[in-house]
Amino acid sequence: MVHAIRIHQPGGPEVMKWESVEVPAPGPGQVRLKQHAVGVNYIDVYQRSGLYKLPLPFVAGSEGAGEVVAVGPGVSDFKVGDRGAYAGALGGYAEERVMPADRLVKLPDNIDYKTGAAMMLQGMTVRYLLRETYKVGKGTAMLLHAAAGGIGRIACQWARHLGATIIGTVSTPQKAALAKEHGCTHVINYNTEDFVKRTRELTNGQGVDVVYDAVGKDTYPGSLDCLKPLGLWVSFGNASGAISNFDLLLLSAKGSLYATRPTLGTYVAKRADLLANAGELFDVVGKGIVKINVNHTYPLKDAAQAHRDLEARKTTGSIVLVP
Repeated sequence: MVHAIRIHQPGGPEVMKWESVEVPAPGPGQVRLKQHAVGVNYIDVYQRSGLYKLPLPFVAGSEGAGEVVAVGPGVSDFKVGDRGAYAGALGGYAEERVMPADRLVKLPDNIDYKTGAAMMLQGMTVRYLLRETYKVGKGTAMLLHAAAGGIGRIACQWARHLGATIIGTVSTPQKAALAKEHGCTHVINYNTEDFVKRTRELTNGQGVDVVYDAVGKDTYPGSLDCLKPLGLWVSFGNASGAISNFDLLLLSAKGSLYATRPTLGTYVAKRADLLANAGELFDVVGKGIVKINVNHTYPLKDAAQAHRDLEARKTTGSIVLVP
């Protein structure tokens, strides 16, 4: 019997239940995947808590890597035995699952399952943020909140390769060291320094071109004060809580600023865009430009503990569950 983590009501980590589930044969356009590793991300917390509402009950998780064990009618891109990885397909916290074949990409042989599971959502998020939402390049000055987290560490490496000056915020001296190790140019400990004041100092009063903000409530509206006129604030997460008092007029008052709230799903909705995103990610990882740090591994059945540690900010880098 296949087991999975199911959620019957929103709440804390305790609502995650290890249960037996039926996994059907794949239908038209679907594959069945035996999962070797499953990624854990903050969006899983938002979905579990009810911040992002989903029909109940549901199997948590939206990222993983494994082996194709069956293919449904009409599937031509995959065959039994192929290695695959995905992000954005709900139902990941399971030993086996059925999913749309057009959401799966082939995992290169030089990338192992744990790395594949840990890199897809975070890595593809970084790719669209740095390469599409704002085109980071030589001379770009950027502020990156949570620079020692999973997304932060990938973004630091990739942005350094692209030639950016990266100002990163962290919560501890240990995380500051990790951010520097992964390419962050300047690191601000927001518990001991005013990140707005320090960002202004580091940019000679000019501000940055773009702020990447996955923290949310605790960094708003301060993030806006770090931007140059016509700068872009990219809000893509709510680690400290959702922003509930967004004032559109602040954008004009603080320098005709731009603001966006992007999601990976929009950027990879078309299969061609998904393949382009994943392909560039596999390239930079395969070449060693970006190294994926899988620092925390838990048994799949202990997913609730992984969530507790993630929310308590006890983790750095990527978290993987192993069936």
